[in-house]
Amino acid sequence: MTNIELPAGKKVYFASDNHLGAPTMKESRLREVKFVRWLDTIKSDAGTIFLMGDLFDFWFEYKTVIPKGFTRTLGKLAELSDAGISIHYFVGNHDLWMNGYFEEELNIPVYHKPQQYSINGTSFFIGHGDGLGPDDKGFKRMKKVFTNPVAKWFFKWLHPDIGVRLAKHLSVSNKLISGDDDAKFLGNDNEWLVQYAKRKLETKHYDHFIFGHRHLPLEIDLGENSKYTNLGDWINFYTYAEFDGVHLSLKEFN
Repeated sequence: MTNIELPAGKKVYFASDNHLGAPTMKESRLREVKFVRWLDTIKSDAGTIFLMGDLFDFWFEYKTVIPKGFTRTLGKLAELSDAGISIHYFVGNHDLWMNGYFEEELNIPVYHKPQQYSINGTSFFIGHGDGLGPDDKGFKRMKKVFTNPVAKWFFKWLHPDIGVRLAKHLSVSNKLISGDDDAKFLGNDNEWLVQYAKRKLETKHYDHFIFGHRHLPLEIDLGENSKYTNLGDWINFYTYAEFDGVHLSLKEFN
């Protein structure tokens, strides 16, 4: 478990599921500007920022090429990182194919699996949330294809103009990939990330479980002084979580 001690007056922020680039770059630009404005507002008191996946609707790193666009977001993240703010990135189901760019250019570590943190003595279990729990079976099968080394090898040999266009088409048209089916509340007992968190609690206590992926802002008590928080998204809700060293709260950016 990684330990983080917040300096006095500093906070931790969590955000997820921007899906920049969808459904078109033009429509996405308005949401990107709003997200960058939020990053500006938290710059003064942010000690650590967790970006919880699917920042982009599609991201694939070729050896010498990254997808076109997102200049405002990448520039702002570089600015915050250069200012000494610690930023952590968890890949989602739309940006599985990160391979060093964030680490090398932005000094932002990238995680492909959930991580555990102790922040000012409060324990957190953090991840994007895709493929966890008893359900999400369709995506679990698809993820095996997406992460298969042979499939990735063949995809990287497509010209980027073809590969990126194909991936964007699939992302928008396929609900399993796009996440449209994720934005339906199943009820506290049927939410599969709640079930996953409860099973984790059988072996170890965590004060907070924080996930994205579901596209719904949720706060659900798990009992035993533990809570599950889903961060919502930056498409419909513009929600994020804030931890001041003692209390975790889910907020909306206007």
